[in-house]
Amino acid sequence: MLVIGLMSGTSYDAVDAAAAGLRFEGGTLVLRPLGMLSTPYDDGLRAALAAALPPASLPLAEVCRLDTCIGRAFAAAAVRADRELCGGDAELVASHGQTVFHWVADGRVHGTLQLGQPAWIAEATGLPVVADFRARDVAAGGQGAPLVSLFDLLWLRGRPGRPVALNIGGIANLTAPDGTAFDTGPGCALLDAAVREFSGGRLAYDADGALAGRGRVDRGLLERLLAEPYYALPTPKTTGKELFHAGYLRASGMLDGVRPEDALATLTELTARTVAGAVRSVGATEVIASGGGMRNPVLAGRLGRLLAGIPLRASDELGLPAAAKEAYAFAVLGFLTAHGLPGTDPRSTGARHARVLGSLTPGSTGLQLPPPPQRAPERLVVEPPNSTP
Repeated sequence: MLVIGLMSGTSYDAVDAAAAGLRFEGGTLVLRPLGMLSTPYDDGLRAALAAALPPASLPLAEVCRLDTCIGRAFAAAAVRADRELCGGDAELVASHGQTVFHWVADGRVHGTLQLGQPAWIAEATGLPVVADFRARDVAAGGQGAPLVSLFDLLWLRGRPGRPVALNIGGIANLTAPDGTAFDTGPGCALLDAAVREFSGGRLAYDADGALAGRGRVDRGLLERLLAEPYYALPTPKTTGKELFHAGYLRASGMLDGVRPEDALATLTELTARTVAGAVRSVGATEVIASGGGMRNPVLAGRLGRLLAGIPLRASDELGLPAAAKEAYAFAVLGFLTAHGLPGTDPRSTGARHARVLGSLTPGSTGLQLPPPPQRAPERLVVEPPNSTP
């Protein structure tokens, strides 16, 4: 089956689309990467999203407009991916949508909201769409995150030692081979928020870590940031921009009397320290990393030094481009849903049971689901992109 996975993370800068050929071979799920593309949000939509995210409050009229505009943006990305990556032969779209709120209180997740109405995708492509993945896990008592954990467990199964999958997006998360999975804290969320604040909105991120690379870590400020209670919470746990946003920076004193370069150096150190501490806490013997944060050489370099003795590898070395790994993961989750298979491991999210995830929107020819396999896959293998299925 040819599946398009659509993803926009907590950096809300673009819709990433990855196309995959997926098939079962006994207890193995085989993934053939067909390529990825990224379609940036237009400036108006990005600005509207930035204005909508916590701690902002939003009228329902604006929620409706965002749901529609994000749905159209995802639809355009899916059409382009079908044409450019699948030759018009895609059979299913799996859409993560855009997370705008994750309701966390007292260590529990009570609800979650991803915008990007899948009807727009189904109408534009004519394909069935699996969307709204997180809500079912939350309803089953889970954290609803990190949802890539089942993908990671299948993908890294059989590697020696204790390989850990790490993704550094707006929020960083990891998955360990015993099923432990959690958000470690901010990836690039605070870095991006600080850049926007210091530049008056002219810049969205610290390109190549250039500003942070010219700064010095403020040790006192770093210690205050490291005292954030989230880091000491037991797993499973999840967080997001509901906590780590520009208001958080203001409350910390980060934006008052601190040179921008020093603030960014300090926030880079915060991310590297919290990620490295989380990796060591699960006994990792190697780290397979992905996400936009790995494109920041200052952050990646500092993380590598803090993980001295633990190899830090890009997911590209295992066949999945670091920039597209999460989009491929959601393609797999959509494929599992279409076949009636669970998309979670309760050890990772804390849910009471493994559940089939998401909702299905029929395509132009109605809804015709494939027959379920005789057994759920026990591992995932990535084969070369140009191989013959």
